[in-house]
Amino acid sequence: MCGIVGYVGPRDAASIVLAGLRRLEYRGYDSSGLAVLQDDELILRRSIGKIHNLSSLLARQPIHGHVGIGHTRWATHGSVTEANAHPHTDCSGEIVVIHNGIVENYRDVKAELLSEGHVFRSQTDTEVIVHLIEQHRRQTGDLVQAVCTALGQLRGSSAVVVLSALDPGRLVAARLGNAGGVVVGYGEGEMFVASDMPAIVEHTRRVSFLEDRELAVVTDREARFCTLAAEPVQKRIHTIQWDPVAIAKEGYKHFMLKEIDEQARSVTNVIRDRLDLDGAKVRLGLQSFSTDQIRAIQRIYAVACGTAWHAALLAKFQIERLAQIPVEVDYASEFRYRDPLLNPEEDVLLVISQSGETVDTLAAMQEARHKGLRCIGIVNVVGSQAARLADGVIQLNAGPEIGVASTKAFTSMLVAIYLLGLYLGQERGVLSTSDMEQLLQDLVELPGLVGRVLAQDRTYQTLAQRYFKYRDFLYLGRGVNYPIALEGALKLKEISYIHAEGYPAGEMKHGPIALIDENMPVVAIAVQDDVRDKMLSNIEQVRARGGTVIAVATEGDQEVAEKANHAVFVPAASSLLTPVLTTIPLQLFAYHVAVRLGCDVDQPRNLAKSVTVE
Repeated sequence: MCGIVGYVGPRDAASIVLAGLRRLEYRGYDSSGLAVLQDDELILRRSIGKIHNLSSLLARQPIHGHVGIGHTRWATHGSVTEANAHPHTDCSGEIVVIHNGIVENYRDVKAELLSEGHVFRSQTDTEVIVHLIEQHRRQTGDLVQAVCTALGQLRGSSAVVVLSALDPGRLVAARLGNAGGVVVGYGEGEMFVASDMPAIVEHTRRVSFLEDRELAVVTDREARFCTLAAEPVQKRIHTIQWDPVAIAKEGYKHFMLKEIDEQARSVTNVIRDRLDLDGAKVRLGLQSFSTDQIRAIQRIYAVACGTAWHAALLAKFQIERLAQIPVEVDYASEFRYRDPLLNPEEDVLLVISQSGETVDTLAAMQEARHKGLRCIGIVNVVGSQAARLADGVIQLNAGPEIGVASTKAFTSMLVAIYLLGLYLGQERGVLSTSDMEQLLQDLVELPGLVGRVLAQDRTYQTLAQRYFKYRDFLYLGRGVNYPIALEGALKLKEISYIHAEGYPAGEMKHGPIALIDENMPVVAIAVQDDVRDKMLSNIEQVRARGGTVIAVATEGDQEVAEKANHAVFVPAASSLLTPVLTTIPLQLFAYHVAVRLGCDVDQPRNLAKSVTVE
């Protein structure tokens, strides 16, 4: 969610910070602001709404300096007002703070600070941080020590960046828990701080990442790292290979459409260098798992949130069928609270996350690791917290996904899970060489099939024109396509704000059938598989009650086309890979409906790309 950008160097800080904030708009926000050290004085500019409001304010009231910080806020404490926007200042206006996360004990801390005479100007929990730092700096005269002491008094997960007029020429950044990433970027005579790589990739690809309870002191020449207990830390500098062009729209109206159209490439990137077709094997690079350890696995817990949770549901079908390992699927936000019965000798945690920074998912990892489980991570963002915590990682290699509603990352997850199922099956001796040859060939053909589905965009535009005024939809699927029904409904509601509900088709008669009439279209995934005839029966039941059916069917299936009101087609594929194809029409339908309604497709209201608070 909230975005952080900081700069120290010879260039104009305000313009660099503002450009970085624009690159973080995908994270979701409702206000923004920045602070720049100008002539030894901290000058703030803040506004509610979109970044262009802040840009307009800066055009009217420019500020110039060589050190600055900026923030996009997604409200947790306090309403959406200019006063609640970050940065926040201390009583004297000599220290400013930007912050991602939640201070869980802020009420107690605020009451204590008020009793000490501090004056608060906002309703936020963030403001207690800057006043704590102010108080401790008065006592010690040292900003870094003050930050360490102040953060030691806070409960909850936080990412914090501090700028002080009393300590010009440097930024102090720190991370507590899993509130989101803190990245330090190395330039030539300049340095950067950000919550996410896209904010600074235009300027540098050499970065270090803060871990839990670590702090960085950043000047224009260097970054020094330590723990909050003041113990020095040596950090590795990573070189990120992302191309800045990859985070531009490249002529598309929306990032979401661009990312949908990139799926043939992103699917290819998942399988690239991971298939040994001659040897009929999969190479995943999970060296920390020996063959004996893989054969000892008796159960996998798959945890995720949102769209990634739908991928986790597919993991149950794919891994159980390919590797013969039982899979339990949990919402990450519920996993730790049900006190799961875990066996470290036999169980493994599978974590699925686009950002690798989702707080609920990280909390589930911590719970599992605390109980001795080994973790496999499927993540997209290089160097993310989930990737670093996992014992073995499958990087999606999908590239930056800017649209809040996940598209290419989701289909990449499905392919990565399929690869994991193949790998586990081969290592456990479940899949024969001939099995593997066919399964790998199915995978090799998948990008071409994805391209064929994407070529039908005009069909989805026509459907959107027909159905964009409806306010309720029911999505139905069976077997491997039940999770796709859930995902299709989620996409529609996320970006168009139309109520949509995904359901296992066999359960339709146990409740949802009461809702069916001419005002609630039903989207039915009825491809050629072992439950196709059951889906055909569901379509007939809907039509018999005056309902309208949009069917996703296999090319050439005229029976489904005749029974449905409208049909879109996907190529025939192996059953475990068909969900990659059936999800794309639902993505495009949701996109074009949202566009017809004039919705903000890339940044839907109230949503954030990386959810870093519970």
